[in-house]
Parts: sequence; structure tokens; C-alpha cells
Amino acid sequence: MKTIYLLISLVLTAFFVNTTLPEQKENLKMTDIQVIGSHNSYKVAIEKPLFEYLFQKNPALSGLEYDHIPLSGQLDLGLRSLELDVFHDPMGGHYSNPKGLEIVKAAGTEPKPFDVEEKLKIPGLKVFHIQEIDFRSHQLVFKEALEELKSWSDANEGHNPIIITINTKDSEIPDTRKPLPFDAEALKNLNAEILAVFSKERIVTPDLVRGDFGTLEEAVLEQGWPVLNKVQNRFLFVLDEGGEKMETYLKSFPNLEGAALFVNQEEGNPTAAFRILNNPVENFEQIKKLVSLGYMVRTRADADTKEARENDYSRFEKAKASGAQIITTDYYLPSTLFKSDFKVSFENNSYERIRE
Repeated sequence: MKTIYLLISLVLTAFFVNTTLPEQKENLKMTDIQVIGSHNSYKVAIEKPLFEYLFQKNPALSGLEYDHIPLSGQLDLGLRSLELDVFHDPMGGHYSNPKGLEIVKAAGTEPKPFDVEEKLKIPGLKVFHIQEIDFRSHQLVFKEALEELKSWSDANEGHNPIIITINTKDSEIPDTRKPLPFDAEALKNLNAEILAVFSKERIVTPDLVRGDFGTLEEAVLEQGWPVLNKVQNRFLFVLDEGGEKMETYLKSFPNLEGAALFVNQEEGNPTAAFRILNNPVENFEQIKKLVSLGYMVRTRADADTKEARENDYSRFEKAKASGAQIITTDYYLPSTLFKSDFKVSFENNSYERIRE
């Protein structure tokens, strides 16, 4: 039944996404449309024995009970925003053999195959959620995730820009291995790995948006973001970090010149253009104001499985009404891990529309 549902969804979504925008596309700017994307887009479900162990230790970890189809499948459905979490691993192997596999064995179950090709031993950025416990990913290697996205783009010429937000992970968690710090070197590697896969002609860069203006913020407030038909087949990358990490990235790329990524900079700063405000209920008025001024904003329709378990669409309705251009969810398709009909989409099962 699930397979039939997915096939129907693919057919309908392909039709409605392709017929939503064309007539007005010529004059639409990037900020004039609203898209649905996914949160922690790479994530494969924690297998049952490990999840049950974690839940017994801390019931609040029920918020980890979600997963996603592969990245290309999400883009096929019509999603136009994805999120990747990356870990610094310049020598390779730092995150191999997570402890969660031993927990599954201790429960008397043979773990599902994991990293059979030993990709975690490859030097470079890795993609997963939480070391040791939530480590399964459709693409363990960041560069391979980017290559998958580029291949999809090459095969689907004419698509609107796809927004990729990136979290740089190095939080220490008790009883897990210590992550390598995401320092200046790691942030430069992040920029370099993006540019190793995507030429600047395939990216909506800060330089492109800034143009002849003195600052990025001046450009988006006075001129606005590019017209859609000038940035087809491109990706827009955002560093979803504040504080020290953002400042470190800006030291390497002053005024974001030569940068592959935008930053989540507070309005009123020279590099402000893209804001991440994840709670559309608490931040409703702020999001509306920022969007009206010309900023691009990402928010979330649900979090920690709460809305899905309660079939509560109030947060999604606020997200839509706020005007935020990007709305992320874990439920562009209903959960297969617990009983719920919760599903986030626009009218006619689409994931992209002209912003109201």
C-alpha cells in the first residue's frame, strides 16, 4: 500500500509542481515563492532495538523517531530545500564503528548492515545526526551527497534553486566519542568541498546577490534577490550557525566575498540576507517583517515529532501565513514509524507555490 501511495504521490506532485509557476515565473524573484523542504534530510531511522534502548533511558528521545527517503527521491517529489549535518573528519575513520551497533548486539539482534564500503574511513566531511546513536545516513560522505544533488540537477534541467542549509556538528555528548572541533580549517574545508562539486555558475552565491552594491544586506533591501529564471539549476547554501562559528567563517571570507555559503546573520549587519527562525508561532511577526523587507527566511512546520503525533497543523499554518520562503518538515510523507496521517504539503499535494 505504501508503494502505491508513493507512486501516486510522485505522479501527482510532478504534475502540480510543473504547473504551479510557469506563467508568472518570468517576473518572479526567489523571494516570491514558498517551498517545502526537509529537516535532517539525510536521516535513516534508528533501528528498533537501539531506539527502544534510548527511549527507556530518556523518553524525550522519542523526538528522534523519524526518517527520510533518499535525497534524490525528495527532490523528485518536489521538495526544494534540504538540510545536511556535517562532521569534521580530515583523516577519516574518526566516526567509524559507532557504539549503537554494540547496543543492538547486546539486545540479542544482529545490526542491519552499516558502512559496508567503509566510507567513514574516507578523509573529509561526514553526514549524520548524532555520533554513536543516530548515525545512519543515506549519504555518509558530504562530497557524495553533493554529487548526488548535482546529478539530480543535471537530469532535471530548469528546476528552481534548491536551498541547502548546513549545520556543522561538534557538540560533546556524555558517553559518546568526542567530535573533532569545527574550527576555521573545517569551515574552509566545507567551502572547498562545495566548490569542488559545484562551479560558481551552479550556485547562488553571496557575490552574485550582492552585485555592485557595497554590502549583501544593502543589495537585498534595495534591489532584492535574483529573478527565478536567471538562477535556474542552481543551489543556494547556508551556514546554519551563529556566534563563533559564523564569525570564524566571516573572518575567512570578509563581506562573504568568494564564499559559497550565506550565513544566518541577524538583520542590520552587512552580511545579513538569509535568516533562520525555526518557530513560526513565537517569531511570526518578526518573520513577516523580514520577508516584507526583502530577506529570505527559513522556518519549520514541525519539530521533534510532536505535531505529527498529535496531527497538529497549527504550526504549519503559521509558517505559511508568515510568508517564510522555506518551510521544513519531517513529514512531507506520513510517518512509517508510528501511526499518524500528518503530512505537510501545499494545495494539490505540491511542495512549491507562489508566496501569498
